[in-house]
Amino acid sequence: MNRILLIAFAACLILISCDSDSEYKIQTTSVGNLTNDTPVNELKTIFKNDSVVDGNSGERIQNSGGAIEIYEKKSGKQLLSLVPNTSAPDSKIRNVQIFDPRYETPEGISLNSTFGDINNAYKISKIETLISSVVVFVDDINAYFTIDKKDLPSTLQFDYSAKIEAHQIPDGANIKYFMIGW
Repeated sequence: MNRILLIAFAACLILISCDSDSEYKIQTTSVGNLTNDTPVNELKTIFKNDSVVDGNSGERIQNSGGAIEIYEKKSGKQLLSLVPNTSAPDSKIRNVQIFDPRYETPEGISLNSTFGDINNAYKISKIETLISSVVVFVDDINAYFTIDKKDLPSTLQFDYSAKIEAHQIPDGANIKYFMIGW
């Protein structure tokens, strides 16, 4: 009987330790402990060990319609930038910009990934060409990634009317911005 309890206890410890990185996991409807249903007025509770700041004024968040920035208290490093739907305190988060490479998808995609990593892990839903960048959409995880045109072949860097396709983006192209949109 003691042996069974010991095995059960060990299994629980393993499960708990495996889930300890969940604060940095990106899923379809969540980024760490933040979900697509999280109201702005719960951010201080969710990020109680971090600093939650209204990015527009630099003040601690009260009722913000602008960007809300999350900083790690220990290092001062920015973790996330959040954009709510409205300025109401019960408004939900519309967009999340990832600043910390510890945030990653189950397939290991993070800010340190390349276009090749994204293309191998997910189906590319759409690619939009902007003046100085390319935006790659992945509907499977409600994400979009910005890649600087400087990482593209020179023939595409200055052609503002070119419709860029996935096969034209080098596998080694770095992610400039990683966003989640709900």
